[in-house]
Amino acid sequence: MRGAEDPYAERRTALSAATPYLGLVRAPQHPAPRATPGPEFVASTYNVHRWTARGGRGEPDPERAAFVISELGADVLALQEVIRPFAGEDPLVRLADQLHLYLAFVTTRIHRLGELGNAILSRWPITSASLLDLNFSRLERRTAVAAQLATEAGPISLVATHLALVDRTRHRQVRHLLDHPQLQGPVVLLGDMNVWRTNDKAVRALEAGLPTHPEIAWPASFPAARPVLALDRIYARGAKLLEVRSHQTPASRRASDHLPVIARIKLL
Repeated sequence: MRGAEDPYAERRTALSAATPYLGLVRAPQHPAPRATPGPEFVASTYNVHRWTARGGRGEPDPERAAFVISELGADVLALQEVIRPFAGEDPLVRLADQLHLYLAFVTTRIHRLGELGNAILSRWPITSASLLDLNFSRLERRTAVAAQLATEAGPISLVATHLALVDRTRHRQVRHLLDHPQLQGPVVLLGDMNVWRTNDKAVRALEAGLPTHPEIAWPASFPAARPVLALDRIYARGAKLLEVRSHQTPASRRASDHLPVIARIKLL
């Protein structure tokens, strides 16, 4: 489509010049009774693949992914490859309102259909949210969104990200995340880590900086139809992973090219 025929060309150009940025922080229209996280909660991460089916073909259908997310029953949720379209209703906002979840979204880059980025959704109020810029390569634009929740023992930090495909860049991104001063209290890192080798430098850095339970085995989550790679992971510092599993249902095997991964977490 030529620029003169594209009604969003000017907007796309302006937003591209500003990326990355913190695109949205909001409460649901009808929030649940106010509460704070207890000592145990359920977290999940899910690459929704721009709301398209596992093959990436056809028009986006956010309702497929929304149904899978409704199956998870997670208290906090990280989403990657989220599209907030220029036209029509925002499926991310609709999802947050339907599930009565608080929302923070960071725009990583501008896609032809809208803003593309990472999101955190939480059953509990988000007290602060920020962008963590991970653009260390001209080839891959990457970010993380960080959100803090208040607990009776102090703040807990949630970080949702989608790391680079290139090993060297991915390791640099992990070091930047681990050393970031904005991450206070217990830290839970969720996302598509794009790692699959045990000798990966990024994996070693994650396991040293965000140690998990030694008996936990990462479940395969990609490709969704017949998963063999454990790309989607949840790491924690100041908290213990009690259980980690992939969410395999008929719906989740069709809604994206990744399966959601769910963890039961206990604050230390």
